[in-house]
Amino acid sequence: MKNLKKITGAFVLFFLFAGGFIFAQDRAINANQLPKTAKNFLALHFKGIDVGSATEDREIYGVDEYKVYLANGVKVEFDSKGNWKEVDGKHQKLPYGFIPASIRNYAAKNFPNTYVIKIEKERWSYKAELSNGLDLEFDRDGNFKRIDD
Repeated sequence: MKNLKKITGAFVLFFLFAGGFIFAQDRAINANQLPKTAKNFLALHFKGIDVGSATEDREIYGVDEYKVYLANGVKVEFDSKGNWKEVDGKHQKLPYGFIPASIRNYAAKNFPNTYVIKIEKERWSYKAELSNGLDLEFDRDGNFKRIDD
């Protein structure tokens, strides 16, 4: 009887896990369907640059993230609430308004002839890629940790 419960439990977990992959999908959306926080971010930091396309990544439990591709090639990823997670300039200089001041200052002081072309905000850290190809890692307060290879 115990084995039957374990096997049944394993099947239920398997189908729930597999179902997440089956039902997970990207769906094209209109830019005005983005969360207000995301729309405000784009209006403030990428003023005058049109949204080329936008998608929402839907999971079984709801929207997981949004991806926005701007007309100038920049890609911005937002979490389900519209907070930015990653901004990839595709080798273009990113606007500095949303990048923490300590990261901007560190890059400007230590790598004066470079600029940030990509930044990722993770739960406990930031990763910034510079125009010279270096990847810098910072803690969540923006303090330099290391150069990442």
